[in-house]
Amino acid sequence: MIKRHPWIIYVMLALATSSWGSAFIAGNYATRDFEPITVAFLRFFFAAIILIPIMLIKEKKHRRPKGKEWLLFVSLGLTGIALYNICFFIAAKEAPIVKSSLFIASNPVLIILLSALFLKEKITVRNIFGLCLALTGAAIIITEGQFIHVFRAGFQPIDIVLLVAVVCWALYSVLGKVALQRFSSLVSTTYAIVFGTIILFPFALAETSTSQIIHATPLTWASILHMSIVVSVISFIMYYQGIRTIGAAKASIFINLMPLSAVILAIFLLGEPLLPVHILGAIFVLSGVTYGTWTKRKKVTVAPEPSEKEANAI
Repeated sequence: MIKRHPWIIYVMLALATSSWGSAFIAGNYATRDFEPITVAFLRFFFAAIILIPIMLIKEKKHRRPKGKEWLLFVSLGLTGIALYNICFFIAAKEAPIVKSSLFIASNPVLIILLSALFLKEKITVRNIFGLCLALTGAAIIITEGQFIHVFRAGFQPIDIVLLVAVVCWALYSVLGKVALQRFSSLVSTTYAIVFGTIILFPFALAETSTSQIIHATPLTWASILHMSIVVSVISFIMYYQGIRTIGAAKASIFINLMPLSAVILAIFLLGEPLLPVHILGAIFVLSGVTYGTWTKRKKVTVAPEPSEKEANAI
């Protein structure tokens, strides 16, 4: 058994989910030149180019998926890569970052429920209390304390898009735990991204013109490459490893760091003001993550990769 200190896993998850906040800014820049589906396709096309050779080098002996396992990876590509990112970039283009963050910050609630329902993961009082603290903090930050105004605004078409994004990401997180029982985080991430890219390709081809590609600004391409390398490749692998080590329900608490990082980046890159309510919300988020994941004198272990015989028996 490979032993790891819990704080290493938690730092890894914090870095991964915090980097996702930058995708809100990068997505906003990229959708100024390209349509949402095209941005999603380009993001994962470049990510696939990076991941495939890495997987072939580091996972030379990994077994190829069989039977229903192919369907599992197609499902991962459809939910977490294609559908989620189509919705995400539509929101990046059409909705305020504040509103998008609010919807996506609700992910942990659904992930915990689906994990308990389908994966039989145990939900502790500490998990629930930590989740409530963190989610409260995320809500304070992105609404600036104006909860009543948000409720009065009611549902708009973009809200449905964001709701689909939340459901897709929750399904992706739970399905990812199933994939990690049989394959490494690198193999799982690579296959999911490859299938997601294939699904996105015909739609991106239909909506993109040569003129758009030629006239896209350096900022657009830099934003896409940032999402490909940092947000998609590095962070996805770290998040997968976190799910595998501490479980989908517990790892999902860290998703609340995403709106926190999005707000911070918006302050520095978009010139939005830093208000006392942001600081208050940040305290709630960080306290929730710390409390919800803290364990006393307990080492986190990572199970060895299953052999082909063991994987077939699952």
